[in-house]
Amino acid sequence: MHAIGIDIGGTKIAGALVDEAGTIIRSDRQPTTPGNPREIEDTVVAMILSLGEGEDVVAAGVAAAGFIDSAQSTVYYAPNISWRNEPFRDKLEARIDLPIIIENDANAAGWAEFRYGAGRAYTDMVTLTIGTGVGGAIVTNNALFRGGFGAGAELGHLRVVPDGLPCGCGAHGCLEQYGSGRALLRIANEFADAGGIGLGLAGVRARRGKLTGKDVGRLIEDGDGGARAALRQLGGALGQACASLGAVLDPQVFVFGGGVAAAGDLLLEPIRAAYLEYLPARGYHPEAEFAIAQFVNDAGVVGAADLARLHAVR
Repeated sequence: MHAIGIDIGGTKIAGALVDEAGTIIRSDRQPTTPGNPREIEDTVVAMILSLGEGEDVVAAGVAAAGFIDSAQSTVYYAPNISWRNEPFRDKLEARIDLPIIIENDANAAGWAEFRYGAGRAYTDMVTLTIGTGVGGAIVTNNALFRGGFGAGAELGHLRVVPDGLPCGCGAHGCLEQYGSGRALLRIANEFADAGGIGLGLAGVRARRGKLTGKDVGRLIEDGDGGARAALRQLGGALGQACASLGAVLDPQVFVFGGGVAAAGDLLLEPIRAAYLEYLPARGYHPEAEFAIAQFVNDAGVVGAADLARLHAVR
């Protein structure tokens, strides 16, 4: 029972034909045109038809950043595409003879980890995707949590610092401002400005004109004191958030994906330490496991395909 997964990103649209074991059989990539919703629709339709040609396909799932309604049909709001209350599923089903679902991209990626990756041995899982922002997915009792309106699990907008840094969502103090790749870059620049252990960061910035995420990642790998201190500060914010999430959701495992998660145990160690420090009733409350996501680039398409297949079977 093959299904098709599509992941619409800010710069590219990825697609794949996926089997029941989560294995990609064939795939495709096309550029995204964020300002042209009709062209995106045309690209998605062509990709689904091409990937499914000659195959027994039961459904297609489309993952995109933004708020999706509980019926997995309408995109309330997408940050990178000019979709506002966009009935995207209806438009696709009018052109394709397949059941279609629309899913938040972080939910789809988290579901792939739950079904086939780092979360597959558990019933309750929280995934945090540490990229430019912070994406989130929650699985509780083997089911993906979406919330009453379908727009739940926006974990990057958990408030961790009262009246803290302004966030693009309009609030202040969101986790995204302290635990994302963008936050890591800001913290690294602060260490570079301060000198001391930040001299390595300052030197790279002086040579290149500015620090990039790749620069900081390379310095972390090389053992640079400032870069690793920045990563520890980032991990502390994430661990504190995990303690709060643990008190509410009681997950068995936290899974971390995204570009920053390439740091592996260097990221998990400060996260775990801060989690334990802030965990309510420590010593009596069961302690969650921490893991790095196993999917790198394909989580969105694999998760979207699997959710579509399960929806069609039900």
